[in-house]
Amino acid sequence: MDNFQAQLAELNRLGFVMPDAKGMIKDNALLATDAMAMDAQPTLSTTANAGIPAFMSAWIDPNLIKVAFSPMRGGEIAGEVKKGDWVTKTAVFPMVETTGEVSSYGDWNNNGQVNLNPNFPDRQSYHYQVFATWGEQELDLAGQARIQWAAGLREAAALKLNKFQNKTYFFGIDGLRLYGYLNDPRLNAAIVPETKAAGGTSWKNATPEERQDDVIDLINQLRKQTAGMVTTDSAITIGLSPTSMGLLTRKNQFGMSALSLLTDTYKKLRFVEAVEFGDEIGQTVQNMIAVVDQVDTQKTAEAAFTEKLRTHAIVTESSAWKQKMSQGTWGAIIYMPAGVATMTGI
Repeated sequence: MDNFQAQLAELNRLGFVMPDAKGMIKDNALLATDAMAMDAQPTLSTTANAGIPAFMSAWIDPNLIKVAFSPMRGGEIAGEVKKGDWVTKTAVFPMVETTGEVSSYGDWNNNGQVNLNPNFPDRQSYHYQVFATWGEQELDLAGQARIQWAAGLREAAALKLNKFQNKTYFFGIDGLRLYGYLNDPRLNAAIVPETKAAGGTSWKNATPEERQDDVIDLINQLRKQTAGMVTTDSAITIGLSPTSMGLLTRKNQFGMSALSLLTDTYKKLRFVEAVEFGDEIGQTVQNMIAVVDQVDTQKTAEAAFTEKLRTHAIVTESSAWKQKMSQGTWGAIIYMPAGVATMTGI
C-alpha cells in the first residue's frame, strides 16, 4: 500500500490527478496480452456512470420566443395626440356656449338678446416610471444563451409603460381629474340592450338581427344626444370586446351577419376591438361604446399623453447599470360628451 501511495504521488506530480484510484496493475506483462480483456474489471479507477450529462443532449432553439400580450387599442378609438410635456400638470380646455332669446319685431322694441357662457374645464396629468437594471456578469451570462439582455429590458420597460398608458385611456386614474372612455363623469348614463328572445340581454344566445338592433339602438342614442347631428353618413367608431366582435360575425339562415348588415347601411362605421370592454380576466360585463368622429365639425374625443417615452440618464455603478424610463398621460379627453354613447350588458 505504501508503494501505491508513492506511485500515486509521483503521478500527481506529473499532472495525473486520480483521487478515486484504488490500486495499480502490478504485472506490466498483462498489458501486452489479451489477458486484460475481461468482462469486468474487479475495481474501477473512476466513479461508475450510466450515461452522459443531460444538458449535453439538449437542443436550444436559436429563435427567441416572446410572451404575447393583449393588443393596446385605446389610441385607435378616437385618435391619440400629445398635449403639453412632462412638466405640464394641468390642461385647460376653454369652451363657449351661446345663449339668448328672440322677441317679436317692432321698430321701437328693444327686446331679444344673445350672450356667451364661457367654461374652463380642466384635466390633470399623471406621470409614471419604471427602472431597468442590469449587471456586468448578468449581461455575459445572458449572452451565453444568446439573449440581448439590456435591449430586452428596455423593450420590456416600454411595453409596461405603454400597457399602463393604454389602461388610462379606458379607466383614467383614480383620485385625479383624469378619466377614460368608460368612466368620464360627463358622459350620459349607459343604455341597456333589449331583452332577447332566448332571455336576458347577453349576445351569447342572441340572433344576428338582435345583435344588429343593439348596435343600431346605440347609434340612435348618439342621434338623440346630439339632437340629430349624427346621421347615417356620420363617421362612427364602435368599441367592443373581441368576443363580442366575433358574435357580430355569426350568420343567420340567409347567410347574413350583423356585421355585414351594419356596414352595408353605415358606410363610415368602423369597429375597434379591445379586451378592456369586457374580455379582461375578472370582468363579467360586456360593454360597447359608440363615438362619432365629430359633432358640429368639432372633434369629439382624443386619447392624450404628455410624452410617449422619456429615457433618463443611465446610472453607472461598480459593476452594474440602471436606467429610468417614464411617460405621462391625460387619459381620454372627451370634448363633446354628447358624441359618446355606451351600452352595458351585451
